[in-house]
Amino acid sequence: MNIILMGYRCTGKTSAGKRLAGRLGFSFYDTDEMVERQMGLPIPRIVAERGWDAFRQAERAVIRELSGADRAAIALGGGAVLDSRNVENLKDKGVFVWLIAAAKIIAARMRNDEASGSERPSLTQASSIGEIDEVLAEREPLYRRLADLAVDTTEIEADWVAEAICAGLRKRFPRTEGIADDPGKVIEPSGPGGIVTAGGKEY
Repeated sequence: MNIILMGYRCTGKTSAGKRLAGRLGFSFYDTDEMVERQMGLPIPRIVAERGWDAFRQAERAVIRELSGADRAAIALGGGAVLDSRNVENLKDKGVFVWLIAAAKIIAARMRNDEASGSERPSLTQASSIGEIDEVLAEREPLYRRLADLAVDTTEIEADWVAEAICAGLRKRFPRTEGIADDPGKVIEPSGPGGIVTAGGKEY
């Protein structure tokens, strides 16, 4: 089994994914980092110099390679699931976990990334919050449809996110070896597709 972490930028896929992999003894892969290594350029330069199509093509190749992995936590770029080929390559062995955060929190985290030199290329020509709202409106129905579990990362740290994912997986897949359940931090499944509630809010 692989755990596929999806969601908008800066929702904690990489930080929580690393902790989750360490907790479960899984390998960890970040598709954005793999694309950067293979192309020898950071993503902003790939997009600026070669365009989004070149980035998406490289992303598909990386995900196709990862389709043969097992016992892996895989952090996807925010738009990876828009390509049905990526979903097809991952779904046979993959449990999709949707990480969610409020738009204003995503914007603040993106500003922190920019301050640290980790630029992210714009997806639209809108302002930061405007872009986030626009892209989320487009992507959320797909995230919701694919998600086996979802965790709201707006106000919680990466270690807690990893624990919440483990707890949710244990409830949905109780026979999966190595997934620990912490009764004090369980978020209960609710709604279609195993979408969970967090902090009383439903998705």
